[in-house]
Amino acid sequence: MVSVAAALAAGHLVAALVNPLASPFLAVGNTAIDLTPHPVKDFAVRTFGENDKVVLLAGMAVVVAGLGVVAGLVSRRGPWPGTLIALLLGLLGVGAVLARPTTTPLAVLAPVTSLVVGVVAFRRLHSRAAPQDMAERRRFLLSTAAVAAGAGLAVTAGQLLTARVDVESSRRGIRLRPQENAPEIPFGADFSREGTPAFLTPNQDFYRVDTALTVPRLRAEDWRLRVHGMVDNEMVLTYDDLLRRPLVERTITLVCVSNEVGGPYISTSNFIGVSLPDLLREAGVRPGADQLATRSADGWTCGTPVATIMAPGSNAMLAVGMNGEPLPVEHGFPVRMVVPGLYGFVSATKWLVDAELTTFGAFDPYWAQRGWGKKAPVKTMSRVDRPKPFEKVRAGRFVAAGVAWAQHTGIDRVEVRVDGGPWQQATISTEVNVDTWRMWRVELDLAPGGRTIECRATDRTGHVQTNDRANPIPDGATGWHSIAFTAVTNP
Repeated sequence: MVSVAAALAAGHLVAALVNPLASPFLAVGNTAIDLTPHPVKDFAVRTFGENDKVVLLAGMAVVVAGLGVVAGLVSRRGPWPGTLIALLLGLLGVGAVLARPTTTPLAVLAPVTSLVVGVVAFRRLHSRAAPQDMAERRRFLLSTAAVAAGAGLAVTAGQLLTARVDVESSRRGIRLRPQENAPEIPFGADFSREGTPAFLTPNQDFYRVDTALTVPRLRAEDWRLRVHGMVDNEMVLTYDDLLRRPLVERTITLVCVSNEVGGPYISTSNFIGVSLPDLLREAGVRPGADQLATRSADGWTCGTPVATIMAPGSNAMLAVGMNGEPLPVEHGFPVRMVVPGLYGFVSATKWLVDAELTTFGAFDPYWAQRGWGKKAPVKTMSRVDRPKPFEKVRAGRFVAAGVAWAQHTGIDRVEVRVDGGPWQQATISTEVNVDTWRMWRVELDLAPGGRTIECRATDRTGHVQTNDRANPIPDGATGWHSIAFTAVTNP
């Protein structure tokens, strides 16, 4: 186990010098995410939410420690079984690093270092692992402690070197002054006192779902975006180039395709950025280009329909700020893409560094390669926020509340029913714009006993939210959200 720790620590230290994403432990974790079957991925998101990556890393640590134990047990009579296991683990790290889309040949130094250190440490400790007297026992324990201490120092040094990219200092030095501010959120835009979320989601509460085990650390001063492919004028933009363009502020709701019916992965912010349609017009979109393929700093890829971006009033942007401040690091600093009306996996690339005009036939982005939808417009949906599942509420007069959304179209009405009875029209909140969620409330007269409440929304085209159940994958969940609760005389 000490040898395994030393191997991973040495690789982590070298990765901090050449490419932090080449750390063997993280590279294996990222590859595991890429290879995870859809049902397992969905289970992890449903069960652990935004902690799914922490659970993955903890699980990997347990597995690696277990392999260290196995290697020791099978090597009691000689070092070769453990050496072979160390070699296999090292080669697994090399393969994982080579499989990452952002690694260079130099990055292989990290897993190769892990392999060498792991084998050497194991064989040296094994040679001293059968002490015959107290002096030999002391030397073995001192050697083991020295290797463990070296591993700890290597991990600490690696973390410090990785943190040398002072992203927070870069963020603090930025002042965003939009030429066009979003309208003030009107009174009555939410029913937060009656159980709905606040209309604008605080940055620290904004949902986060992505594939990044470690958040990319990019300073604004170092950021570059290449716009290329089927364009007349290839462009390379710096962060200052963006700030010199007209900055606009737009109130936009984002939704993750992983959102189950009634799920939490929906949030709203005042995004600040530059118009993406204007930028693409300046680059000159060539005929036939129907997909904007974008790439994150960690190699994740996304494909967005050009027609949606360029549609009148699309509000698509390269965002640099949220709720009056530069983007938080975990939400894409320095720059992310925001395209209202599409699920995030086809529209909301974080840590954006590359944009290529291409076609859907020529390029399959990350999730399309795994069978997900390619265009994925957000579906008309609604959710019950009050009462909570299995909550006990007072019988009699009761206010139920929730949210609904139908981006680019707008919500026309929300209906609620209890125990499968007649639908009752809810009161909906003041509309901010068609690209944001809308809250609803309804007064109910509840008899004591177990109850079920359901909701459904109708958008401005007259489309009524379907009750046909569909899983989130490949292009968004459908179905009516229902909550079981109990009305009691004395809650």
